[in-house]
Amino acid sequence: MLAEIRGLNEECGIFGIWGHTNAAQLTYYGLHALQHRGQEGAGIVSTDGEALRALKGEGMVSEVFTPEKLEKITGTAAIGHVRYATAGGSGIENVQPLLFNSTTGSLAISHNGNLVNATQLKGHLERQGSIFQTTSDTEVLAHLIKRSGYESFEEKAKNALSLLKGAFACLVLTEEAMFVALDPNGLRPLSVGKMGDSWVVASETCAFDIVGAEFVHSVEPGEFLIINDDGMRKERFAYPEERSICTMEYVYFSRPDSDIDGINIHSARKRLGKQLAKEVHIEADVVTGVPDSSISAAIGFSEQSGIPYELGLIKNRYVGRTFIQPSQEMRERGVKMKLSPVRQVVNGKRVVMVDDSIVRGTTSRRIVALLKEAGATEVHVVISSPPIKNPCFYGIDISTSGELIAANNTVEEMREIIGADSLTFLSVDGMVQNIGRTDPGSKCGHCLACFTGEYPTNIYPDTVLPHEKEKVK
Repeated sequence: MLAEIRGLNEECGIFGIWGHTNAAQLTYYGLHALQHRGQEGAGIVSTDGEALRALKGEGMVSEVFTPEKLEKITGTAAIGHVRYATAGGSGIENVQPLLFNSTTGSLAISHNGNLVNATQLKGHLERQGSIFQTTSDTEVLAHLIKRSGYESFEEKAKNALSLLKGAFACLVLTEEAMFVALDPNGLRPLSVGKMGDSWVVASETCAFDIVGAEFVHSVEPGEFLIINDDGMRKERFAYPEERSICTMEYVYFSRPDSDIDGINIHSARKRLGKQLAKEVHIEADVVTGVPDSSISAAIGFSEQSGIPYELGLIKNRYVGRTFIQPSQEMRERGVKMKLSPVRQVVNGKRVVMVDDSIVRGTTSRRIVALLKEAGATEVHVVISSPPIKNPCFYGIDISTSGELIAANNTVEEMREIIGADSLTFLSVDGMVQNIGRTDPGSKCGHCLACFTGEYPTNIYPDTVLPHEKEKVK
């Protein structure tokens, strides 16, 4: 979908490699594969075993890194990060990996997710004398590690991680090792791969394909991996809790060629589209999907309904996702700039427009108008996920229900706002059952908070705006 908000986005992607002479260059390629997860900034920190060297900047991966710059951060291990500002806001100081130097050794951190107890931890640390250099909640982890009373770095890191609450997939790099950790609920995807004798870690498996690595396993909730020249060792910093991976990873965020816990994203989205066609009957002439993340669901809807699929909307490949534009004015302009209807496909036709979600409704309204301006006689909007009614505190930048059209309007009112002839959402059960996870429990391993308001972790009071508190379960 062309997510219409600052809000429906996955704020970052992480990549790490240990044991390769071209670590920084391979990290560049890995980040390029994860570019869809954030376009505001990118960074790489590498090590040759003696020092950590950083290169980062604001903008796209190809804008931040050049061959000449990458030559200055040579080493046999590296971690990288692409980001979209959620917690902490914009600014070069918040671009990760964050690098910290001290007399007892250096460390760099890449973090995907959002901590729900960051404010409490920062307050505690500041009272003890800590001074924060960024507004990113990721910096909390570095302070906790350095202040830990344990002797070894491994124990310091595990102790620090055990104090964090919320969503976090982390890579920590020192001169001696790369450490990998995933929060006890497994809210974010994180996978380990192998490339010859080198170990690779990434937010999505599509990054393995681009560097030539083979998938080994998914990082388990609460798991703590130590990767160094002796290989990889598995430990734990916490016992796993109920698995609650963000459902929007399957619906929207992840690339179609990625797999999460053995489930291919394209295949899952096709099943969502097929289920949607089972839940609604529409008389129409053509099915089209909103590029790119809704194409798979549109194909599934077409196959199940028997209505032909056509490319009714074309995306300008040289324009980034609309949600990346920080201001609403730029998002509005970005919709028209990046999408064009194929007039000969939709003119005089009853069109089923498949999208993966509606957040504010801005983009949906504009796309419906584009299709009707191109001659569509009817536009029926079908959404391959349930209505998003609740804020997310785990890294999707929708922190208030006031941003959400479904939180403040009925489906019929939403239909009128976006100008569609009909509007249908996929049911929660239909979504969960067709993604294909088989975890125990009614949620099958999913976080459904943005749909149901049931959060898998405690939400701390100052995480929620005052007028939202009664809505958080």
